[in-house]
Amino acid sequence: MPLLHLSLPPHRLLVAGRGRLYFPPAPRHTRLSVRAAAGDAAMSVAAEAYGFPFPSERASHHRELAAAAAVVERACRLCVDVKRSLFSGGKSILEKNDQTPVTIADFGVQALVSLELQRLFPSIPLVAEEDSASLRSSNADDDSSDVLVESIFSAVSDKVSKSSSLLTQDDVLRAIDRGGKDAVSFDSNPATYWVLDPIDGTKGFLRGDDALYVVGLALVVNGKVTVGVMGCPNWTNDTIPNEKDGSAAACNGRGILMVSHLGCGTWSRRLSSEIGQSTTAPDIWKRCFVDTCSVVHMACYCIPDSQTWDMIPLSVIFNSTTGESDPRNENEILLLSVFCGSLCKYLTVASGRASVFVLRARPTTQIKSWDHAVGVICVQEAGGQISDWSGKPLDLAADLTSRRIIYPSGGVLVTNGALHDKLVEMISANYK
Repeated sequence: MPLLHLSLPPHRLLVAGRGRLYFPPAPRHTRLSVRAAAGDAAMSVAAEAYGFPFPSERASHHRELAAAAAVVERACRLCVDVKRSLFSGGKSILEKNDQTPVTIADFGVQALVSLELQRLFPSIPLVAEEDSASLRSSNADDDSSDVLVESIFSAVSDKVSKSSSLLTQDDVLRAIDRGGKDAVSFDSNPATYWVLDPIDGTKGFLRGDDALYVVGLALVVNGKVTVGVMGCPNWTNDTIPNEKDGSAAACNGRGILMVSHLGCGTWSRRLSSEIGQSTTAPDIWKRCFVDTCSVVHMACYCIPDSQTWDMIPLSVIFNSTTGESDPRNENEILLLSVFCGSLCKYLTVASGRASVFVLRARPTTQIKSWDHAVGVICVQEAGGQISDWSGKPLDLAADLTSRRIIYPSGGVLVTNGALHDKLVEMISANYK
């Protein structure tokens, strides 16, 4: 049914369900109130237990950050568990309209995050990648959809707050749709909302090796990304200590949780080894900083997996090499092979492993807000800078009604800050 635009207070939004209209929290969820109350308490306890290395009075949205960190950590464990059994049988993979693979984990993460955040912050809407249309329509001739929905439900019910005995498959599908393209209608006024990429780098997730992928969640307040959390289960970094933990580290010795709050910096630590397990030790958090390279040809660069160096205007000036040990001159730059989605490139810059991530906008491809929102705050709070190719900040509100698409001039430029102005000048001079 069509969306209606009404004059609404604070968030100015309307949520559209399947065949009905309702305001969050939805009346149909009142039957879940018993487990919701217990879920609120459990998530609040988990949230307050994170022990961030900055005082809560400096972070106006510290409760949102803590809840986001808790649910992203749960979502990462869901991804690890699903990947372990992904090809064990049944239909685990669908093809979306844009031909990118989507799995039980994509839908499961979106449902999990939606369910948990709606309990804690029912008035804050969710903008996310998936919706359940493909699940509802994929059973034309067989029961494959039922099998897939059951698998998603099982994955979610295993990770959602303990008091979820009344959770149904229909609740899970509605939770997915809460973040879908037809769920929220904004107007041109500022708004507060979550932005979720359930799995950025799904192709990497589907590979049988340790390719990187990221669960990314951000909170946008009045047009600014205020809170950001990225979880990357396959990330390895020997400089992140496994604090006094005699057991195996999270996700078999790897995995990173990166958090950021406006004005409080970007920080990282290992993923917890068990769902719901967190530690209050203040020294587990490592402050993240971008690198300090200020010489353009000495910097390390990342580009999208789907693009080649000759598509980037800098290729007019510099050749590229992927050999980290190869000698380079001032006409050649090092191009890192980071095979994953955009968010992991942001993570790479925010952690100082790369100096620059540059993406070219193409007429045939829309640039989605969830591929960039959480990365923006993590890089900025680590000391970096993000803009389009003309040097203007990314406008997350350019898509006035849905906040799902951004329109950067030329493309996106993510840097350590020291190189930003130089690169904008070079790109602008060579971009046609």
